[in-house]
Amino acid sequence: MKSTPDNALKTPDLNGLSTAEMVAVISDLQQQLAEKEDILQSQLKQQDETLRRRDNYIVILEELLRHKKIQQFAASSEKQPNQILLFDEAELEVEIDELRDELPGDVEEADAPRRSRKRRQRGFSDTLLRERIELTLSDEEKAGATKTFFTKVKEELEYIPAQLKVLEYWQEKAVFEQNGEEHIVAAARPARPLGKCIATPSLLAYLITSKYADGLPLYRQEQMFKRLGHEVSRTSMAHWIIRLNDVFQPLINLMRETQNSGDYLQADETRIQVLKDDGKTAQSDKWMWVTRGGPPGKPSVLFEYDPSRGGKVPVRLLDDFQGILQADGYSGYGQVCATNKLTRIGCWDHARRKYVEAARAAPVKGKKGPPSKADVALSHIRKLYAIEKAARDLSDAERYRVRQEKSLPLLNAFKAWLEKNAPKVMKGLLTRKAMDYTLNQWDYLVGYCERGDLKISNAGAENAIRPFALGRKAWLFADTPQGAKASATCYSLIETAKANGLEPSAYIHHVLEHIAEADTLEKLEALLPWNAELPASKKVAQYD
Repeated sequence: MKSTPDNALKTPDLNGLSTAEMVAVISDLQQQLAEKEDILQSQLKQQDETLRRRDNYIVILEELLRHKKIQQFAASSEKQPNQILLFDEAELEVEIDELRDELPGDVEEADAPRRSRKRRQRGFSDTLLRERIELTLSDEEKAGATKTFFTKVKEELEYIPAQLKVLEYWQEKAVFEQNGEEHIVAAARPARPLGKCIATPSLLAYLITSKYADGLPLYRQEQMFKRLGHEVSRTSMAHWIIRLNDVFQPLINLMRETQNSGDYLQADETRIQVLKDDGKTAQSDKWMWVTRGGPPGKPSVLFEYDPSRGGKVPVRLLDDFQGILQADGYSGYGQVCATNKLTRIGCWDHARRKYVEAARAAPVKGKKGPPSKADVALSHIRKLYAIEKAARDLSDAERYRVRQEKSLPLLNAFKAWLEKNAPKVMKGLLTRKAMDYTLNQWDYLVGYCERGDLKISNAGAENAIRPFALGRKAWLFADTPQGAKASATCYSLIETAKANGLEPSAYIHHVLEHIAEADTLEKLEALLPWNAELPASKKVAQYD
């Protein structure tokens, strides 16, 4: 006897049934069929949904794989090969007729000034040391000449190799006799920041600049000094730099007070590996924080090491700051904004970067294929940057007017496009993440239009972090928190010197020469970079 499946329809015995009973049985069978059909349809829908989710998941994984390959192997530039064509709607008209209204119009020629060619430098700077070499005629060659003269026919650039020199200090002492007793008076010894340390201020300035401005690790400097005739161990050099942190700290405190007295700051943070931090593993993330800003004429760039990325760190750093804080979308800045009642604005560089990543990770398409949503978004953002470029040399009042007249309408159009198109993009894709980020940060992103002196992006803080990130690739990690804090101090001095148009090595040398004698607030304030008096040859072009 064959078994009957539980979900199969059971056929009743119809013999001897009346018409009414037959109708009831048929109705019951029809009801069972309908229920089974509903179950089957539900199962098919579930299967379709499962397949759809699987296909979506595959699409997301494929995009993620392309993104990771690009991160690993492709160039890091954010420039796109088709970024110029995105503004040329005439060439895209046939292929993207349905998207024509969504693309922003072309940049007016007057709005986007032509990039000036960088002229080749001819001759050498007047600040360089010069030596005159005269090529003379022999007495026989100029015999009988009515007169002789010199003309400059060539200039050459010569390199003077570095060398180590030992300074021997001989202290003169005078002996006086008084009441049968001898009294000795000795000549004053120069004050040094590290006391009896064998390193002069010039050597210490070279160590700091080489490591933190040029990315030259201490072990390489150790090898260089050995070739120059004297071995200076990397342990000694590291110890000197850590000791200098306490020497520089009063100056850093003054810079922090001055920076927080301004009304506009930019902030960012990046990872640093510290091997021996209590309560933290060597592999765990620690953080280097940076703030950039200050009153007019007194810019500073300050680094601060902290093993935490929590909101308590900016609260501590910006304790008495009252003004506008510009940062990326990281939620850790929310606490200080709420505590100090700060106005927060966002960074378009961070938003744009997400669309660049989405566009680069998109599937390869033909040259005449329609632009993706990420491409369209980038075209909107590029127009905002074109306006900023055109208004770069304007006054703050004129730049504010330009933003109100030109940038705000573009921003409103971009937001409307995002709200319309974001629901059309599958969740989980990089493009959808970029669109959601932009909409979530919108109130912060449009904040730069409220004043003329604000920046469209947080590039100032990011540019200050870049030398740290490059140096980190060379020296890889800090051994102790004390070393990380000393590194933060050195980076602060170097980047603040750049921001004030000073050559970093010359400024740090100047500070080291005088800070040991800075026993009053007035003397310490004189060492701040905007007060330091350095020769004109020690100044560089101001960083923006």
